[in-house]
Amino acid sequence: MVRIISYKTRQREDGTEFYLLEVQGGIEMVKSKTSEQFYATAKKATVSTTFDEETCKALIGTQMDGKIVKIQTEPYQYSIKESGEVITLEHRYIYIPEGIETSEEKMARQLEEAMA
Repeated sequence: MVRIISYKTRQREDGTEFYLLEVQGGIEMVKSKTSEQFYATAKKATVSTTFDEETCKALIGTQMDGKIVKIQTEPYQYSIKESGEVITLEHRYIYIPEGIETSEEKMARQLEEAMA
């Protein structure tokens, strides 16, 4: 389950605007690689829409079935707003509706079935 927490405005190449919904998954505990301490976090992703701004505003707080998963991408530069540090990332997070299986999940399921 994910929750719509915000929306963002973007511009197409032709100058017209469209809206993205920002969705957030549930709380997760992650262990820091440097300090070895655990911290709470939640994955976020954006979903393109055909909605107008008023509809996007009204949807904030709505829950949707599905999950946010990490996918591999080509390396790209990302600037951390708080520190100004520029890092290279090779992943991003996407929203997957309930009932849709990712390729990694499909491979794991097939492996489990083959071993049974």
